[in-house]
Amino acid sequence: MNKLNELTKLGQSVWLDYISRKLIVSGALKTRITNGLGGITSNPTIFEKAIAGSNDYDDDIKMFTNQNLCVDEIYEHIAMKDIAMAADEMKIVYDSTNGLDGYVSLEVNPLLANKTNETIEQALRLFKELNRKNIMIKIPGTEEGLPAVTEVLGRGVNVNVTLIFSVENYKKVAEAFIKGLEKFDAAGGDVSKLASVASFFVSRVDSAVDKELEAKGNKDLQGKIAVANSKYAFEVSKEIYSTERWKKLAAKNARVQRLLWASTGTKNPAYSDVLYVDELIGTDTVNTLPPLTLDAFIEHGKLAPTLSKDIDGAKAQLRRLKSIGVDLDSITTKLQIDGVKSFSDSFISLMNTLKDKSEKIKAGV
Repeated sequence: MNKLNELTKLGQSVWLDYISRKLIVSGALKTRITNGLGGITSNPTIFEKAIAGSNDYDDDIKMFTNQNLCVDEIYEHIAMKDIAMAADEMKIVYDSTNGLDGYVSLEVNPLLANKTNETIEQALRLFKELNRKNIMIKIPGTEEGLPAVTEVLGRGVNVNVTLIFSVENYKKVAEAFIKGLEKFDAAGGDVSKLASVASFFVSRVDSAVDKELEAKGNKDLQGKIAVANSKYAFEVSKEIYSTERWKKLAAKNARVQRLLWASTGTKNPAYSDVLYVDELIGTDTVNTLPPLTLDAFIEHGKLAPTLSKDIDGAKAQLRRLKSIGVDLDSITTKLQIDGVKSFSDSFISLMNTLKDKSEKIKAGV
């Protein structure tokens, strides 16, 4: 039985939360595509590990250094080369699913997370330069990022809205998406050709909430709030995409902005290594998995539609959490701020690595 194909039958696509030059050129990516992989997501931390943690990019770094490119430009050339190569490999999935899957995501510079105009400018440029239909540009769902989401969608760019932790933030993301489609439609664009996902982060919620629950001596809710939060978001998504406003776009074959479960590698060893896969299987969703979690699910994950089960129970858990004095809104707000900082720190670290390698090349080392 092919687990990923069976999962697709349940309405969920599996993407890989990882990219590297070796993955692509070794044929490993092609094998995963054959086995049912539906797409790829990347972020600055993933690129930092790929570039700083190997010598696979040294020839490119040397070539671009000798062209007198600065480190920002070197990074962009390297990252875009990987993204373009991966997108070409994933094109077969894009074609076979009529544009539902087969996407490869590239994040805008995380240092622009709170700069709307610069984010718009870079998103439009990256999408144009990559020149492939199956590219998604990742934009954070921050207050400053949301207007950028609307604007670039309105200009015909596929968007992966990232770093969403709360249901309230998700509602704003969905609104930004629908406004973007309406803008594109008003300009004469074909909304059936636009794709977007809302990356709703999971495991980090449990990591943060569990600490507060432990301090309060509550064990019952530990390891449950991340899934409950996600189930609640799923219910809200169903409400959003059943409105008359949405039906007008659906009549023009617009696709919903699918919820994408991100940060799905289990961080607490006491929990199942496929907890955030098994418990979040549902229609019109994506789960992007790090390689180890993906392999673990293929080996021993459970195939069952779990996402829509016991929504009332999930909301009851969220109410209990509030009643014992744990402020989930405050936690998720901090998680988004921390997420932006984490990606920014990875980006700065990567720039320092590239600077070091570049200087050594210039010195003839």
